[in-house]
Amino acid sequence: MWPYKLCNQDNVQKMRPYILAETNYKEIQETRFDVAILPWGATEAHNYHMPYGTDNMQVEHVAAEAAGQAWEKGAKVLVLPVVPFGVNTGQREVPFCMNMNPSTQAAVLDDLLDVLDHHSIRKLVVLNGHGGNNFKPILREAGYRWPEMVITLCNWFEVAPLEDFFEEPGDHADEMESSAMMHLRPELVMPLSQAGDGSTHPFNIQALRDGWAWKERDWLQATDDTGSGNPHKATADKGARFLSAVSEKLAGFFVEFAQIDPDDLYE
Repeated sequence: MWPYKLCNQDNVQKMRPYILAETNYKEIQETRFDVAILPWGATEAHNYHMPYGTDNMQVEHVAAEAAGQAWEKGAKVLVLPVVPFGVNTGQREVPFCMNMNPSTQAAVLDDLLDVLDHHSIRKLVVLNGHGGNNFKPILREAGYRWPEMVITLCNWFEVAPLEDFFEEPGDHADEMESSAMMHLRPELVMPLSQAGDGSTHPFNIQALRDGWAWKERDWLQATDDTGSGNPHKATADKGARFLSAVSEKLAGFFVEFAQIDPDDLYE
């Protein structure tokens, strides 16, 4: 007996043709894709109550949800597998925060652009799910090296205004991220009673505190529990409403990007 079940029609119907990891060679051969979507996350600590894979789970979810809505509107988009490692240079001393240097990100992106260009997909959305990833200089260089490609960047967590959904938004393992994970993967979220308060320690230099000068934060000195922002007002309902709003807005972007002629990007 074969150690697996034969595929049936129900299984085929559940396959999402816009998710590369789920689709197959037959579907790929029969479809002309216009846009590739590359979710890019990170593997890092998220306070005491959330999993290290939080960023990856969130960005994968919104990529798939938005792509599904765009697909239903006729946009031929293809979601690539998430890149699960991001820039975590400031978290060197936090166990198993898996760092990928910006130069490595640039090399990975260059290889993927080579594949996409070879197969005539010349529109790419880098969908970022981690605040430490700074893709703008990387995409500037990539655009110079690949002038036929139209490369865009979107931080999914900036798509919808946080203040419309959350009382105390922060920037890491905060009310927003906790709410999102309580909705997406509640079995991986510890009770909020076990979470730290996400308090942070600002710099002693005024220019750095004001933000017009910059230095990377040493995460163990800048935070008490690796969180930055109070998670204790998080709810699954807030997460569901926020993720829904983000996915719907992203879907509109994907549709518009798929339809646009690269020679018609400007008025």
